[in-house]
Amino acid sequence: MNGTVVKNQLIFDFASGILGPAKSLFASTYLELNSDASKIGNIFENMLGDNLMDNENIHPKNLKYTDCMNNKNIKSDSNLKDPVTTFFGNLNNLNWKQVYKGFKEYTASIDDKDELKLIKMDPGVSVPLHSHGGKEYILVLEGSFCDEYGKYSRGDIQINDQKIKHTPIASKDTGCVCMSITEKDVIFFGKFGSFLNLFTFIKSFFKQK
Repeated sequence: MNGTVVKNQLIFDFASGILGPAKSLFASTYLELNSDASKIGNIFENMLGDNLMDNENIHPKNLKYTDCMNNKNIKSDSNLKDPVTTFFGNLNNLNWKQVYKGFKEYTASIDDKDELKLIKMDPGVSVPLHSHGGKEYILVLEGSFCDEYGKYSRGDIQINDQKIKHTPIASKDTGCVCMSITEKDVIFFGKFGSFLNLFTFIKSFFKQK
């Protein structure tokens, strides 16, 4: 699941403007942090722009770029911020919620069916073996983590589904901070899997109230 095709599909959907707010923030941050992904994004945008111009049913207005600007939205490059800082501010100032020792999360206030979270893992901390009922999107913002499928550093993403089981472990040197979207609940395995799944179910039940 975590291959080039599914990553490019995310970029293409973002360039097409069909993603919801949560995945749009996720994708725009990915493009900001990963130069290779940004190049692919530019290619898709150019392709879509050419298709738009070739559509006989669409008649673009003959505008100059200055017609789309005013003094209120003109900013110098030095004042531009990355999507994460623009949306969340300083990550150190967020009201992180501790889930268990060494693992914290922050849920973004976004009106969307997809729930976007930031995850902070202390050095060497791991998440028990698990899978997902739907897709899971993970983008590394700081530090790195590894699992059964490789090592992921700043700007790298994982896109997993129910076929993937993994045990993410934060770098022993830096820990990691990630942006995450899970379309459905986590499914845990192993010795404490039944207990963790029950906890997840109860948590999701009260979240819906």
